[in-house]
Order: sequence, then C-alpha cells, then structure tokens
Amino acid sequence: MSALSRQSVGASFAICLCMLGVGLLQYPRLQQLLNSKQAASVETLEREIKLEKKRLNLLNQMPSFGYDNLIADWVYLNFLQYFGDEEARAKTGYSLSPEYFEVILGRDPRFLGAYLGMSTSTSMYAAMPEKSIELMEKSLKFLSPEVPKKSYYVWRYKGIDELLFLGDSQAAKQSFISAANWASNYPDDESKNIVHISQKTVNFLESNPNSKNARISSWVMVLNNQVDEKTRKRVISEIEALGGKVITTPEGNHRVILPPKD
Repeated sequence: MSALSRQSVGASFAICLCMLGVGLLQYPRLQQLLNSKQAASVETLEREIKLEKKRLNLLNQMPSFGYDNLIADWVYLNFLQYFGDEEARAKTGYSLSPEYFEVILGRDPRFLGAYLGMSTSTSMYAAMPEKSIELMEKSLKFLSPEVPKKSYYVWRYKGIDELLFLGDSQAAKQSFISAANWASNYPDDESKNIVHISQKTVNFLESNPNSKNARISSWVMVLNNQVDEKTRKRVISEIEALGGKVITTPEGNHRVILPPKD
C-alpha cells in the first residue's frame, strides 16, 4: 500500500472514530430528552447532571482530530438545550454552565457568540462571575481587535461582569477602555456606538466608582443583546431597582431613562 493510501485510510479511520465518539456521547443526551418528557424527580435530574458533567470532562480532554470548531458548535447547542430547560433548572440550578463554556471556548476561543451566553448563564444565573471572567481572560489571549471580527464585545462582557457581579469598578474600567480601543478599529456605526458607550461608562466610573449610571448602562448593554424573556425581565428589574426607567417602544426597542442623581 502506498504512503498516500495509508494516509487516506488513517484519516478516514480518525474521522470514523470521531463520529463514533460523538454518536456515543449523544446517547446520554437522547436519554435525557426522553426523561424530560416525564416529571423527573430532583434525584433523577441530579444523576443526569453528574453524567453530563462526566461527558463534558471527556470532551474537554479527548483529541479533536481537527474538529475543534465542530465540537464547540455541538456543545453550544447542548448548552442552549440545558439552559432553556427552565423546569429542570428550577430544580437543580445552572451549575454546569461554566463547564459547557470551558469546553466550547477551550476548543474555539474565537467563537464570539458564545461569550454572551457564558456571561449571562454563568455570572447571572449560576452566580459564578469569577469563573466567567477567568474563562474570558484565558480566551482573550487568543483574540485581537480584528480576529474575530468585533471581538471588542468580549471586553464589554468582561467589564459588565466585573462591574455588576463583582463590584470591581477599577477592573471594569480597564475592560471598558480596552473595549473602546478595540472598537475604534472599525468604521461602522455599531462599533462607533460601542466606543461611545464604553467611554461614557469609563467617565461615570472615574467620577464615581459606585456610579448607578454606570451600572444601568451595563445592564442596558445586556438588554440590547436580544436576550431571552427570563433574562429581559431580570435586567429590567435590576435597572428599575437602581432608579432607572425602561420604556418599551411600539417597535419592541427599549429606551432607558437614567435617574436624576447618580
């Protein structure tokens, strides 16, 4: 057999192994879907979570055979299913959220869409902002202002977590400065707006490290990211608790009025 033929057979064998591995890993998910059709007990759900945790640990360690992006996409779809199962999450919480993103961003740190899901699920619902920030700091080493496009959003999410969930205004200020600097590399209106609102938040924090307006501006950033209904209600409640007012326009957009005193 020629060297070229051996390479072809080897590549095909690796692909088959990868597909088999993915298929086997999908089996617990199929079982979970079948179980979810019944009113599962807390004990049953906790057993499923333990199995899912083992599966994620395996995915985090197994070789990818060059399919890192495929694995990241697939695990992200599994996360959306996990996060969206509100009945189960009401019983068990969201503790697996950071473990999904450890796999997703470990395989594809340039998966920009995953960062918002991580910030929302891990910081807000799993109450683990330190883990969310840690994963973002690790992944930012693989990003640049241009790669992936509009990666400045990661600095925004990091700053939001630092400000809203850790109360670390100094770290948040540096993250918003980085967001503004990276966004300034783009000429489009969306990026210019990010420069403006990031710098505005920095100004709030420089004049008042405990600024309510800075916190409201950060919640508005979350609100404007087309979040699910549960998150939308939570964000509006947080804004109103800080003295802001949220007005929903007939088009479905949100306009926020800041409190008269910061």
